[in-house]
Amino acid sequence: MEGRHLFYGGKIFGEKGADALLTENGRILAVGKREELAEAGGGRTDLEGAWVLPAFLDAHSHFTQTAYSFLQVSLEGAASEEELEERIRAYIRREGIAPGQWVKAGNYDHNRMPGGRNPSLAALDRAAPENPLLIQHRSGHMGLMNSAALSRMGITEKTPSPEGGRIETRDGKLTGYLEENALFLYQRKIPGPEPDALAEAYGKAQASYGAHGITTVQEGMLVKEMFPAIRMLLGRRLLYLDLAAYASVGDYPAVKEEFAPYLDGYREHFRIGGIKIFLDGSPQGRTAWLREPYLGSASCGYGTMSDAEVKEAMVLAAQEQVQLLAHCNGDAAIAQFLRCLAWTKERYPGFSALRPVIIHGQLMGKDQVREAARLGAFVSFFPAHIRRWGDVHIRNLGMERASGISPAGSALAQGLPFTFHQDTPVLEPDMWETVRCAAVRRTESGILLGEEERIPVEEALRAVTISAARQYGEEREKGSLEPGKNADFILTDRDPLETDPEEIQKIRLLKTFCRGECVFSGV
Repeated sequence: MEGRHLFYGGKIFGEKGADALLTENGRILAVGKREELAEAGGGRTDLEGAWVLPAFLDAHSHFTQTAYSFLQVSLEGAASEEELEERIRAYIRREGIAPGQWVKAGNYDHNRMPGGRNPSLAALDRAAPENPLLIQHRSGHMGLMNSAALSRMGITEKTPSPEGGRIETRDGKLTGYLEENALFLYQRKIPGPEPDALAEAYGKAQASYGAHGITTVQEGMLVKEMFPAIRMLLGRRLLYLDLAAYASVGDYPAVKEEFAPYLDGYREHFRIGGIKIFLDGSPQGRTAWLREPYLGSASCGYGTMSDAEVKEAMVLAAQEQVQLLAHCNGDAAIAQFLRCLAWTKERYPGFSALRPVIIHGQLMGKDQVREAARLGAFVSFFPAHIRRWGDVHIRNLGMERASGISPAGSALAQGLPFTFHQDTPVLEPDMWETVRCAAVRRTESGILLGEEERIPVEEALRAVTISAARQYGEEREKGSLEPGKNADFILTDRDPLETDPEEIQKIRLLKTFCRGECVFSGV
C-alpha cells in the first residue's frame, strides 16, 4: 500500500492499550493509540473492534505441490476400493480427460482403507483403464501407479529399487506401490500441466494460504523439473505472498545458475532460501527411520542418505553460506542429522549461524532435543499429526513413543528454537489447527497424547509468527507488529489468548494483509 495509512479502532495483540497501527509504503511506521497517530495523514480504515495479530509464516510447505493439488482428484476420506475407483472415474468424466493423458490423485491415506491395505493393481486399472494413473499418499512419501503408468515409466518386475526407496513386488509381480526415492524418481518424469492451467492453480494455492492468514510460504523441494513452472510464475508476476524456495541438494548448482537474481533476498516476492535434503520417510507409513523397531515388526524403517552424503550436503551449504533443511521424522534419522551436524561444525564453526533446520522431528528423543539445542539447530514440528494420525502412531509405536510425537514442551524447556508447519498440501495451511494441537494434544479418538509436551497457546503462536520469522532469518522484517517491519498482519474476531484452546480453530479470520495490501477478506 503506497503512502501512509492508519488502521484504528482495533485491539493490537501484545500491545496493551494500543488500538491503532500506522503503515507507510508496506511497512509498520508506528503502533499506539489513535489520538497519538491521527495527525499522521493518509488513508484510514476503521477496524471495528477487530484484533490485530502478526500474520503467520508457514515454516515448511510445498507451494507447487499445493498448486498441483488443485489439478487432481482428491481421495480425502476414501475408505474402500470402490469409493476410490468411482471418484477417479468421475473425475476423468467431469474433466474430459482424453485417453492416454496422465491422471493424478492425492490425499490418499491407506490407514482409512479396510485393514490398512493399499488398493490392488486391478482396482487401480479399473479406476483409469485408458489413462496412466498416479495416486499420491497424503504423507507425500508413498504412491501407487496403475499398469498403464508403470508401463509408461518403464517399470517392470526386474526394475531395481533405487537406494532409499522401494518398488514393491509380491509373488514376483508388481503391485503398483512405490515408496520414498522410488516415488520421487518417477514422479519427476511425469509431464506437468499446461501453463494457463498451472497459473490458475497457483492462484488458488496462494488464495488458500492467504485465507488462512499466511503471508510467507515455502517451496520445500525445488528440482530442475519445476524450473518452467517457477519461470512462468515469476514471468507473469503472479506472486503477492512471499515465497522462499529450497533446492534439492543435487539441483542446487542448477538452481543457483537459473535463479541467480533471487539468491540475495526477495524480488517479486521470491527468493532462494537454501538447500533441502531427505533423511527418511513417514511414521504413519512405517518408513520413518527409528532407533527401535515398529510394533509387531523387526523393521526400523530406513534412511535415504548415507552419512557421507549428508555431510557433503552440509559442507555445500556451509560453503555457499545458505540454510539447510533436513526432513527427519524418526529418531535414527535425527541421530544421523545431529552427528553430521557436529562433524560439520568442527570444520565450519559458523555453520549454526545459518540456522540448519530439522523438518518434522516427529520422534525426537529428549536426549536429541538437548543435543540439537547444544549444536544450534532449529526444529520445525508438525503438531497436527497428533490429531490426524495420533491413533495410528499409537498402533505403530506404542503409547510411550507415540506420546513423544512433536515434543514442543521438551524443546521449550531445553531452549531449542522451534516452529510449526502443516506440510501443505499434506494438510490445509490452517495454523489455528497447529496451535490447537500443540496446546491440546488429543488424537482424533480423544486420547491425550503426551500431556507433558503441551505448551501454552502464546508459545504456540510464537512458533508460527516470530519464531518462524527467525527460522527464515527474517525476524527483522516479519513476525511481530513492530515499527520498521513489514505490514504483514491479520484481523480476527477475538483474542486467541482469551480463547479456550479447544476452541482456537473457531477463531474467525477477517482479513489478511501482506505488506499493507489486503490479500484476503472474509467480511
